[in-house]
Amino acid sequence: MTIAWMLIEAVVAIGSAVAADSLTLLAFGIDSLIELASAGVLVWRLTVELRHGRTFAESAERRAAQIGGALLCALAIYVVGGAGWKLWMQQGAEFSLPGLVISVLAMPTMYFLSRRKLHLAEALGSSALRADAVESITCGWLSLIVVAALVAQLVIGAWWVDAAASLGVVWFLVREGRQALRGDECCDHPT
Repeated sequence: MTIAWMLIEAVVAIGSAVAADSLTLLAFGIDSLIELASAGVLVWRLTVELRHGRTFAESAERRAAQIGGALLCALAIYVVGGAGWKLWMQQGAEFSLPGLVISVLAMPTMYFLSRRKLHLAEALGSSALRADAVESITCGWLSLIVVAALVAQLVIGAWWVDAAASLGVVWFLVREGRQALRGDECCDHPT
């Protein structure tokens, strides 16, 4: 279910970002692609563990997590540079109704998925699934920032809203990226 949702979320968010020239939606969409890859790695890892044992699967998972973490940190750098450029050039973005819809839908979807994953992770004793659940929680918070930015953009209409809001997304990208690079088991308190 996560893979299907993240694919839809990524396609709609990136498509909306391109149409609206929105850095906030683009960051949200690319983060969705990275989470999609992470979910794919988790499925692969659980399959490998069943076939070849836990040690091989954990080694592969660590490498995949580090790659994902590096991509998230690179995305954060891109967003900061893009936001700085948009603010310097006083270049705004258009409001995006499809971007708003997918972001609003992402909040309850990510809440539901994260709760199911946490329950299953506890039952299986899987730190990998727990980490994936925390990524879903992070995605839910990211979607809240995107919704707030799009609503503010619609209400205020200021050119700088998208660039400023995209900087709010950076905190989540760096946090999630650092955890993946360090190989953290994520957090004891996922909310």
